[in-house]
Amino acid sequence: MAGSSKKAIYAALAGNTLIAVTKFFAAGVSGSSAMFSEAIHSLVDTGNQILLLYGLKAAERPADEQFPFGHGKEIYFWSFVVAMLIFALGSGISLYQGWQRLGHPEPISNIGLNFAVLGIAMVFEGGALMIALREFGRHKGSLGFFEAVRQGKDPTIFVVVFEDTAAMLGLLVAMVGLGLYQLTGNPFFDGAASMLIGVILGITAAWLAYESKSLLIGESAVPETVAAIRGVLEADERIVSINEVATLHMGPAYIIVTISVDFVDGIDSSELEGAVTEINDAVKRLDPAIQRVFIEAERNVNYQEDSGDPPVEPQ
Repeated sequence: MAGSSKKAIYAALAGNTLIAVTKFFAAGVSGSSAMFSEAIHSLVDTGNQILLLYGLKAAERPADEQFPFGHGKEIYFWSFVVAMLIFALGSGISLYQGWQRLGHPEPISNIGLNFAVLGIAMVFEGGALMIALREFGRHKGSLGFFEAVRQGKDPTIFVVVFEDTAAMLGLLVAMVGLGLYQLTGNPFFDGAASMLIGVILGITAAWLAYESKSLLIGESAVPETVAAIRGVLEADERIVSINEVATLHMGPAYIIVTISVDFVDGIDSSELEGAVTEINDAVKRLDPAIQRVFIEAERNVNYQEDSGDPPVEPQ
């Protein structure tokens, strides 16, 4: 999963770096507010890809004494930071630039250069978006787009999709704004395009922040995985009842499972230990992401206290 995530990020990073340089050049030559907003957008996206790559690298650090469950949530934190940067820098500067242009309209020169740069940017952004959508499609399976985003545990995939989609929409808006300016000679359309780009970025940032926040707080595994865990427990004749099955993603590929069950009466400590080990192994076989399983034997604890046997530690 990390490899495919990096593939989409590297593609977006290469495209945005080249696009940002050309957009700043065109904005400086022409004085277009919409082009300047697009240049800021590409610059922010370039920085965001660097942060995502750093997050992926940091998330790979092994567990230690301070972080016994590893650093997998690093990628959730940096995805949230990316959302904040899109909002604060991309959206904020675009809105401000557009508002300034509406209040102090100025003529735009070299319209042809602007259209050429926007056309080249659309080619680069379109290629990056196709790569991101292909990787996203591989991971979403039969789920719809919005459901896949909601259930997705690797934010790097949908962050890049969101960024590239917002970039394509921004380019279209900038092109329409400049086209209307060329037809009418009214600089209002250039400023309005800049503000609309800011709105697009603000909506994108809000959605990314919402999804990243949910992962950062701690989402459970997908319903199918939880149901499969319950299926293993229900099929075990040594279990009388299931009190609780709780799961938590500590990273895109790191799930912690806690289970509370009642075992049949009369099972001794050695049999209980064997049952816990077997259930632990069976649950881990369900999904490679399940790395830690803790099993609490409620009813058998009472039996052990009556029999004098020591309690069984969670596995």
